Amino acid sequence: MRRLLLALLAVLIIGAELAPGLVLGQGLFDFGGRQQQLQQQQQQGGQGQPAPRRRTLLDMLFGPRDDTQDQQPQQAPVVRKPRPPSLPPAKPTIPKADGATRVAVFGDSLADDLGKALDRFYANDPTVAILQQAVGPSGFVRQDYFNWNKTIGPQITGNKFDVAVMMIGINDRQQMAVDGKAVKSLSDDWNKEYSSRLSDFLDQMRLADKPVIWVGLPPMAAPQFNTTETGISSLERLAAFASGAEFVDIYDKFLDEDGNYADSGPDVNGNVVQMRKSDGIHFTNAGADKLAFYVSQSIRLFAHGGAGFSVTDPLAGSDAAALLRPPYQGLGQAKLLQLAGAVVPLTGVQPRADDLIEAGSADVTTGFDMKQLLDAPVGRADAFGAGIDPEAAVAASAAAQ
Repeated sequence: MRRLLLALLAVLIIGAELAPGLVLGQGLFDFGGRQQQLQQQQQQGGQGQPAPRRRTLLDMLFGPRDDTQDQQPQQAPVVRKPRPPSLPPAKPTIPKADGATRVAVFGDSLADDLGKALDRFYANDPTVAILQQAVGPSGFVRQDYFNWNKTIGPQITGNKFDVAVMMIGINDRQQMAVDGKAVKSLSDDWNKEYSSRLSDFLDQMRLADKPVIWVGLPPMAAPQFNTTETGISSLERLAAFASGAEFVDIYDKFLDEDGNYADSGPDVNGNVVQMRKSDGIHFTNAGADKLAFYVSQSIRLFAHGGAGFSVTDPLAGSDAAALLRPPYQGLGQAKLLQLAGAVVPLTGVQPRADDLIEAGSADVTTGFDMKQLLDAPVGRADAFGAGIDPEAAVAASAAAQ
């Protein structure tokens, strides 16, 4: 009994320390305090803020810490309008030399993988600066969301890049609005409108003399998705060839030996590693690095920072410059010129077309003597079947002597 009284006295002392307003005259549990408070509020006529209720021991043990917490109105959640997408800041993270070739990587989330890999590829090369300008959810179908044809204009007029790398298409497998009606992807009307938008983009680049390296789409894990993306990549290939852009076909680079989709394969060092992510669309770092290696082969055709060499058109500035030269036009011929070894110093002087024709001729002013056909030995290319027989000529000469 004595211990019980001591425990009760300790509770009273602690309660007095925690709540100075608690008096013993009101009782330990303040059964009448709440009624007295209500009477005071009625006398005030509901005007002003009600007086705070004195806290009891039960409030301190089981109630809220402060009555004012129950009186605070709940704030409505802040609704933020989504900002329209825009190009990320184009700033290389690695210091580059003055005059370095600025390579802007445009496109969707695949281009984002590629841009990061190219940044790693040229990390120690001060002559090439990679500008990552990809917008992940973008494409050429939903121009109401992001319009590449309008966005590229200020980039060109501001001369913000030297070479463009484009990789896009995985978000374009959807209907497109054409003349106020929705058309199915890869239908005739869809293909026509999609190709027109691609050409509009590439024409702006061509008129501004901005080289474009268009990267085709890789194989996809889902068969139906792969079929659609292959069709989109084919339209991109045709548009790139028509405008003189360089097209890099990577489809076969990420297939297995049987020609099927493969999520793993040899990396740039020959080790078999994971190439694609689990979604069957995007690249792992190793896969993106392999992709960057293939794209770098085309970038070096246009990179000029500190290299001292450039791919030139041998017919540029000559009388034959306007000739149609399929399947590439202008800068798009770079791949053919590279194979032909047409890489010359920047200080080289371009020859005239007639100089190219007459090169190697001993005397271009002397006319062709038809008697040379008769004097040519039989079997020589210029004999044309009318040449002399050397053995017969020797025999005739010996008989005459």
